[in-house]
Amino acid sequence: MLARPNSLLSTKSTLRSAILIYRVHTFSKVPLHRHSSVSFSVRVRRMTGFCSTARSMSGVAASVAVSTAAMVTPTLNPEIRKLMRQLDDLTPRFFLRRGQIDILKTPDEFYRVLQKKILSAKKRVFLATLYIGKTENELVEVLRTALLENPDLKVDILTDALRGTREAPNPSSASLMAKLVGEFGDRVKVRLFHTPNLRGMKKTMIPARLNEGWGLQHMKLYGFDDEIILSGANLSHDYFTNRQDRYYLFRSAEITNYYKKIYDAVGSLSYMLSLDDSPNGFHLSWPSTNPAPEPTKRALHFVKVATQILTPLIRSSPSNITGDIGLEDPSTVTVVYPISQFTPLLSPNVSTESPAIQHLLDVLNMDRFSWVFTAGYFNIHPSYRRKLLSSNPLEGAIITAAAEANGFYQSAGISGYLPPAYTLLAKEFVQDVKRRQKSDTIHLLEWQNGILNQPGGWTYHAKGIWISPPPVGSTEEMPCVTVIGSSNFTRRSHALDLESNCIIVTRDEDLRSKMYDEIQHLRQFTREMSEESYKSNDRKVGWGVKAALVVLGGML
Repeated sequence: MLARPNSLLSTKSTLRSAILIYRVHTFSKVPLHRHSSVSFSVRVRRMTGFCSTARSMSGVAASVAVSTAAMVTPTLNPEIRKLMRQLDDLTPRFFLRRGQIDILKTPDEFYRVLQKKILSAKKRVFLATLYIGKTENELVEVLRTALLENPDLKVDILTDALRGTREAPNPSSASLMAKLVGEFGDRVKVRLFHTPNLRGMKKTMIPARLNEGWGLQHMKLYGFDDEIILSGANLSHDYFTNRQDRYYLFRSAEITNYYKKIYDAVGSLSYMLSLDDSPNGFHLSWPSTNPAPEPTKRALHFVKVATQILTPLIRSSPSNITGDIGLEDPSTVTVVYPISQFTPLLSPNVSTESPAIQHLLDVLNMDRFSWVFTAGYFNIHPSYRRKLLSSNPLEGAIITAAAEANGFYQSAGISGYLPPAYTLLAKEFVQDVKRRQKSDTIHLLEWQNGILNQPGGWTYHAKGIWISPPPVGSTEEMPCVTVIGSSNFTRRSHALDLESNCIIVTRDEDLRSKMYDEIQHLRQFTREMSEESYKSNDRKVGWGVKAALVVLGGML
């Protein structure tokens, strides 16, 4: 039993202060959704301590002591403290108070909030996405209305050049956005990023349907004045209706300004979109104000300039780090670490996502940390895969899309091979878990809600990681760490695409509860997969898929 701190209740005034912030820790039994065959029923401990090992004390005074100590001098789990110090050396950090992060759960909620924030913005809207759907006339009309009603508003949009123009001269994302540029002039600036990896003969010879395999602008940053949504969702009809993703809303001018700097940096390395009367309906130009030459013409110089611009933004500097870990202020309950993967733009590659995730997964080497990993496309980077398999969790769960919930399900051409390829990789993971004798603690769950292209069918596109500290007695902690953003945690994400994410570490009881609820929301349409599950006819994979996986593995 932990002795009562002598200094805590030594005076009546201190006792009165302690009573004011006294909180009774509640316990509730929370079962996994009925669709899963795994017994994940746990007792969830709702606490204010920062990922801490609970301290067992008796009586009301002891409870007061624990709560007060947790708020004045947070007790960090040693591995979480170590992780935060590693992140401090790697990337900038931002501190948040309670109530500055909201978690959205559904596509329609995401779309409603997106529209509301655009319409209420007074100064700026900036949207970085892979693409805006070519038929998203309603979203464009929302942007148009906001511009008409708020004369000081400026709108910036960043998409990928290959994805945004591939349908031309038919209607495309680029032709849709060009209309806004034509109507509002300098108040709307649309940039299209083109990877330096695709140039010369490759660009000439590779068809539009396949050229995205060399890299894309994949960030999902949706900013409105001093708020921003980080997500994995693009801006098209399915992401607004029946494509499950993740969405975190940050109410922080500092964080929003930071991601706007990232946006501006990549935007300055991108083509400018304008309206014209050509069959395409748009024109791409390389402004003279861009600090680098075109990526398709002088790629090496382009990367050199990009490295000079981006490195100071994404890496930590001594001025970022003051004091201990920034939690001396009891009102500071959450730390946000932005992490980015910009491999095509950096030489040397000083991207922060990969080393940050490596550090985060090293935490799982300690016994009885629980974790959840999810990705719509099951092609986990080999180093991440090894660390997940070598962990010894109380519970480890991977959530991935069933073939019928994959956006490429029954797709024409080579992309039709992707769902069975991911199925094969998932099967191999389950087999590896069994070989390591960890089937009781590490589980793979397939997400399915209907069948794609049939009435009521959804697809699954969520990606992220959650970590919960070791349990105390018979109780199980809620998550205190999560990763949110655009990355799929694949070899492609590391080597080819532009990704922007963040790691959130929190002691905010309400936020931890929301993170837990988010996991349960994603689990509600899952079922556990075993070796036997993959023997059914609908999960068998032919040799053609295996061959395609060998050839295209790095581009998935």
